[in-house]
Amino acid sequence: MPDNRLTRTEPAPKTGIVHLGLGAFFRGHGAIYTEEAIAASGGDWGIIGVSLQTPRMRDALEPQGGTYMAVELGPKPVPPRHVQVIDRVLVAPEDPQAVLDVMTDPAIRIVSLTVTEKGYCHEPASGALNLTHPDIQHDIANPLPRSAPGFLVRALQARRAAGHAPFTVQSCDNLPDNGRVARGVVLALAREIDPALADWIGDEGRFPAAMVDRIVPATKPEDITALREASGTYDAAPVMHEPFRQWVIEDDFVGGARPDWAAVGAQMVEDIAAYEHMKLCMLNGTHSSLAYLGYLAGKDTIADTMADPAFAAFVDHLWRAEIAPGLTPPEGVSLADYAAALAERYRNPAIRHLTWQIAMDGSQKLPQRILGTVGEAMAAGRPCPGLILAIAAWMRYVGGVDEAGNPIDVRDPFSAELKALSDSAEAPDAKVAALLSLRAVFSAEQAAALLAPVSKAYATLVEKGAKRALAEILS
Repeated sequence: MPDNRLTRTEPAPKTGIVHLGLGAFFRGHGAIYTEEAIAASGGDWGIIGVSLQTPRMRDALEPQGGTYMAVELGPKPVPPRHVQVIDRVLVAPEDPQAVLDVMTDPAIRIVSLTVTEKGYCHEPASGALNLTHPDIQHDIANPLPRSAPGFLVRALQARRAAGHAPFTVQSCDNLPDNGRVARGVVLALAREIDPALADWIGDEGRFPAAMVDRIVPATKPEDITALREASGTYDAAPVMHEPFRQWVIEDDFVGGARPDWAAVGAQMVEDIAAYEHMKLCMLNGTHSSLAYLGYLAGKDTIADTMADPAFAAFVDHLWRAEIAPGLTPPEGVSLADYAAALAERYRNPAIRHLTWQIAMDGSQKLPQRILGTVGEAMAAGRPCPGLILAIAAWMRYVGGVDEAGNPIDVRDPFSAELKALSDSAEAPDAKVAALLSLRAVFSAEQAAALLAPVSKAYATLVEKGAKRALAEILS
């Protein structure tokens, strides 16, 4: 073990939450809110983390007693925060029964999750559970699950058999109406296993939707080195995050049991729809647009991309002319002020948020972040050439070669299919048509409406490159 390894300095709080998918985002967002809520109002809300794929996070945190440092990256230096709300980390593939046992414990009243869009094993275009997904097929036939929906259903099944109340399922992923998506995949899987179980979950369970917002870039080895040099302490798993944070939560929990997140700034509301729609379109939609176009143009990070006046003007155009006109903001919120705050966050040079990282899993993100806005604009007769260009940029990106002819490491559940579709044609319109045929992403109606404008945008990208293509939109 390295010298001066970070260790726990206070006892872990009694646990009340199991979190599936203990990545950087939750540790830089929900875990900190929860620790602060315990400090403000008490309660047994400590967290047991679950890694659904690899032991990497368990192996990093276990020697540190489950603790880690959270480092704020902003214009003013802030001392790192020692986060100690996580009790321990379980690794699901090593011992799925141990995970089910803690989820069945009646002391656990919330199971939250950040498993990314693909972790829901659903069809992004429809939100329905993908019953042909190999993990779902496994989880229907086997009591020891592999998928996040499988663990939720099998744990709820065990709680029902033991006479315990269900836990609240709380999605913290960037999905539109994530509570509805979580409820839908859980009920669909439960119905395949036991229709009576599905009825019980539907009647007794709760799936509050939540809108989460904080930029938490992937931690790099040099971040660990810099923190060790600054603090004199070695932390194998710190998280870096921007100063801004937001959490809007539908206040609908089994028995009303939850931490007092409102005491530390979370917004507890009846309906998050307006907040969520604003964020998905204005933040996530432009983040993805900048990621694909910026990456193709050779930009490493969002801050690098925003430092180019052409890209800064492009994203301002998206907010002002293509996205905001279709939004109804939450009461008391100015869309212009929200856009200005986003631009400031994007420009933060201390946040090295890689365009390549944001570009991951685009097949899962595109329907929620961009296609919905484009569909609404087309229905209203509003032109949206910038968002059309973003779709074309995604298509060029998943082809696996950038503007300089360099290979792209495309990380996507459909990467092989996307590459095959892209390679199946040469002409831009034929290539676009092939990619639009992927029904997991585009409906037949969307494909028909998008073929002509996206083909034109794709041809412009190939002929002129990303930067000159977006400049044409602004001219």
